[in-house]
Amino acid sequence: MGVLIGLVVAIGSLVSGYVAMGGHLSVIWQPWEYVIICGIAIGTFIIANPMPLLKDTGRASLEAIKGKVPKRDQYLAILGLLYALLRELKNKPRNEVETHIDTPEESEIFKAFPSVLNDRDLTLFICDYVRLIIIGNARPHEIEALMEEEIATLKRDRTKPYYSISTVAEALPALGIVAAVLGIVKALGAIDQSPAILGGLIASALVGTFGGIFISYAFLSPLANKVKATREKQTRVYVIVKQALIAYMNGALPQIAVEHGRKGISVEYRPTIDEVETATTMGSRTEELKEAA
Repeated sequence: MGVLIGLVVAIGSLVSGYVAMGGHLSVIWQPWEYVIICGIAIGTFIIANPMPLLKDTGRASLEAIKGKVPKRDQYLAILGLLYALLRELKNKPRNEVETHIDTPEESEIFKAFPSVLNDRDLTLFICDYVRLIIIGNARPHEIEALMEEEIATLKRDRTKPYYSISTVAEALPALGIVAAVLGIVKALGAIDQSPAILGGLIASALVGTFGGIFISYAFLSPLANKVKATREKQTRVYVIVKQALIAYMNGALPQIAVEHGRKGISVEYRPTIDEVETATTMGSRTEELKEAA
């Protein structure tokens, strides 16, 4: 929503300001100039990036426009799942815990938190490191180093759309000049025409420079930054998992380990300690009732 509001404000200010100065919209509406600029930009974008990245850039742009980042409810689900798994690790034999890790889609613990289970990458991340904890041979600092390496790789892969969009944004002012030069060439071809016609052709040519700069700085550059911020927030959930699991490996009780994870959540979406306690307590009671049944 913020992206759309920003575009409305930017374009509205541009149009209203230009009209208020006495400008005519027909002068800046030069569709073939925009076709040249955007067509070359799209072509170079396709040349520079492999197909998987092209698709991911589209997904990342939609996620940024929609503001698809983890919210309070999802963080609570992650903390609740971690608490339930750590509680199993502490109180149950190894073979019982392994059933949850080997087939998370059939685990009652994972089924209780569908928002986590539906995130395949996050589920695999949790299962992989809980499995390493079960094995019991790795030291906490070794696991932590491994987690940090994987998180860095995930972050690097998921922010690639930011760099692909930024590259196009940086090229657009130059592409606008290309369109302007072509317009000037066209104007020079009509040098024998009246000053009114020649002036219109030159004005049309300069629209190319305007279009390249405007699209770059008013649309693509802000979109690239929005994509980067969105993807970084999405990868933050892995840091929370890391904090909780490492705290448990260092001897913290499940409730304290979950608190280590909670502290890694942005203040904007961080649930209170009472909310986490309520969620984890309700989860543990549900498990107890199932076991009793």
